[in-house]
Amino acid sequence: MADFDRERALPSEGVWRHRAHDVAHVLRRWRAVARAGRMAWSVIYETAGFPVYFLRSQGVGERPLYLSAGVHGDEAGAVLGLLEWAERSVDYLRRADVVVFPLFNPAGLALNTRGDLEGVDLNRLFDSPSHPHIAAWRRAMAGYVPRAAVCLHEDYDAQGLYGYELNRDGGLHVAERCLARAEGLLPRDLRSRIEGRAARRGVIRRRRLPMWEHLPEAVALYQAGTDCTLTFETPSEGCLQARSRAQVCLVEAVCEWDQEG
Repeated sequence: MADFDRERALPSEGVWRHRAHDVAHVLRRWRAVARAGRMAWSVIYETAGFPVYFLRSQGVGERPLYLSAGVHGDEAGAVLGLLEWAERSVDYLRRADVVVFPLFNPAGLALNTRGDLEGVDLNRLFDSPSHPHIAAWRRAMAGYVPRAAVCLHEDYDAQGLYGYELNRDGGLHVAERCLARAEGLLPRDLRSRIEGRAARRGVIRRRRLPMWEHLPEAVALYQAGTDCTLTFETPSEGCLQARSRAQVCLVEAVCEWDQEG
């Protein structure tokens, strides 16, 4: 394993405003959320001395709502958005049926890199049980098949908000509803093709998957039986505050839709 320089990894306020890449600060706030929300939490893995937390609501069942952020370490707006949403939603978390991976790649967040400590893109490994980080995730998720999953990300090349929706019910348009909630803070990415895929008003939808290798988190969850997976992207070159607030709105919209069902 490569050497880890904490002095380089842990940012000063003069370099990173809002402590967006201060892993210890982010995790402290999540422990406070877990206590206030009466959630069980455990450390499923450690990387570069940082824990990877897994939180479960008090009433968690076999088909929870799944929330995650921070698979890519250079996407701080997604990490802060999920945290800010949770801090505002303690009452919801006390009665919810939800599991949360609040910061999947803490070493990457500290270093502000897409990959982990060794430069590996974890979001291309969720079908690789031989990788210890992914193996730990699989053990944590044993016995759970989420009814819906939300994976929060950011995109360097994005021209606004967009999302991927994998949905077994072709009549549902959940991503459209969520983007509508957030577009008052950031515009949508209106390109007809995003990341090489056809898009309509910022939504990339699929019901059937090609034979993919090196699966991202959302696709692995969908293949495992999750009915609807939503991957949301905010433009990482935009204002951090707007990005994190847009992520809050996206999660709020998903939770409202989930409660209606």
